[in-house]
Amino acid sequence: MKRFFLNYRLAVLLMLVFLLGSCKKFLVEEPVNSTFAGAYWKSSGDLRSAMAGNYALVRDVMNSGNWNPSPRYFMYGDAIAKNYFTIQYNGDGLEGIQDGDFTFQYNVENFGDWTKYYKAITMSNILINRVPKVADDLLTDVTNPTKFKNEMLGEAYFLRAFTYFMMLRVWGDVPLVTEEYDDPISAPELARSTKKEVMAQIEKDALLAHELLPWQYSLVGNAKVTANKGAVNALLAHFYLWKATMSDINSSQPDLETVDKADKAIDEILNNGMYSLTDTSNYYKTFEGLSSEGIFEIAMSENTREGTNQHIANMFLRTAQLATTGTNSRCYVNADYLTNHFYKIDQVWDWYWNTSLQQWEWKAMPSQVFDDSDIRCRRNFTDLNSDKATCIKYQNVVYRNPSQKQDPYVSNNLIVFRLADMRLLKAEIALYRNQVSKAIDIINEFRKRNGADESAFVDNTSSKDDVMYEYIIERGKELYLEGHIFYDLLRTRQYSNFIPWLSESRFRQEGFYWPINPALFKNNNKLTQTSYWRGKV
Repeated sequence: MKRFFLNYRLAVLLMLVFLLGSCKKFLVEEPVNSTFAGAYWKSSGDLRSAMAGNYALVRDVMNSGNWNPSPRYFMYGDAIAKNYFTIQYNGDGLEGIQDGDFTFQYNVENFGDWTKYYKAITMSNILINRVPKVADDLLTDVTNPTKFKNEMLGEAYFLRAFTYFMMLRVWGDVPLVTEEYDDPISAPELARSTKKEVMAQIEKDALLAHELLPWQYSLVGNAKVTANKGAVNALLAHFYLWKATMSDINSSQPDLETVDKADKAIDEILNNGMYSLTDTSNYYKTFEGLSSEGIFEIAMSENTREGTNQHIANMFLRTAQLATTGTNSRCYVNADYLTNHFYKIDQVWDWYWNTSLQQWEWKAMPSQVFDDSDIRCRRNFTDLNSDKATCIKYQNVVYRNPSQKQDPYVSNNLIVFRLADMRLLKAEIALYRNQVSKAIDIINEFRKRNGADESAFVDNTSSKDDVMYEYIIERGKELYLEGHIFYDLLRTRQYSNFIPWLSESRFRQEGFYWPINPALFKNNNKLTQTSYWRGKV
């Protein structure tokens, strides 16, 4: 393919590869056997099929990795923060990223390659360009053609904004492609646009999506797994907080005007009332998908034959949860993560040094000890007595050959945005506004709701810095393995407490961004390597 742009015919060919199969699935529609430009855009079904292809391409972005199960969405967002879990050696060098070395050959070739993102962006560009051109009289099975087309456009703008937002957090500066090119040969070679320009485009697209999309879904089966106004607001909340804190990495003071925009987006979600926290008695329902608190998810349910054997769960689950795996999983939960996040304060007898008497004393002192009373500890992890605990947050395994427990597929949607995430972000916003007591209340509400020992509640006399640390601890419990941890640590500047390889000096050099695969330079002379990685890759 010339440069990194997709010819729209090639984009649809790729889309149809994804779409082969049953028309009962959300991400799968019956392929249209016709030329794309000449005959495709002539019915509501054509538009829905194209949109399903757009979602399928975004799913492929998030769920792809190397030849081992290693979904990039979690490698970028979670695995880099080494203190949360460990990736064991398996011949692909993936464990190298946990020490801050992104230069292993297979990591650069797979996780340094943004081609899949641009395939998804190209599909969005096609929809944005072509949907308005479809004549209303062709949409005979749609009650309100204008409303229908607006929703199609809104979803396309959302997916383009979301895709660029994922790229922004991984690479920083990326080329901006917002046009549909009929011929990739004539498409211009584009340099990497600045982060400021990329953020401006994300905001523009998201606000257009916000204007075009309703809260309610036109089709019941589209709930949660397609974009609505709630999904747009959740994206805007994360985007604005990233923009407020990461536009100037030399400052630890967020831009409060932008923080206010994030707060407004979250308030729209909370005030709408269509989302509610899942009852803790149905804890796993949240992560199977389509729960009351889900805002936006990627469809991966076996109910519609869309389960996957490339889920992040495949890196963690062992024989007890997934019959076809062994007892030694690729990843395990660090013991330090468990003791640092799930604890209570107890009297611990030990030898303590008395500085005034200059001698050791045997006595009881209040100390932090591991405690599994929090439901997020009891339900998310097993093998707690070993030094390699297992994460079972995603364990909805369905065997397509159930009698022999063969051909397993993980049937957990990929949870992108949910209500608990939004409510916790309010604590971060409160801290940026120096509303420390408000942040404490939010954190303690989560600990109370999930059954944590009262001794683990944040004390009302805690300093702002201490509360920010406890906030990150709380997000690390609530959103473990949901693709947020690394970005949370960067935004809040708490990375030094949890990522050994990320020094302040490297942070200032933007050494948290990924290099790009040098193979991408071959057909685009205007591309340059990520600044930190020049001369290293």
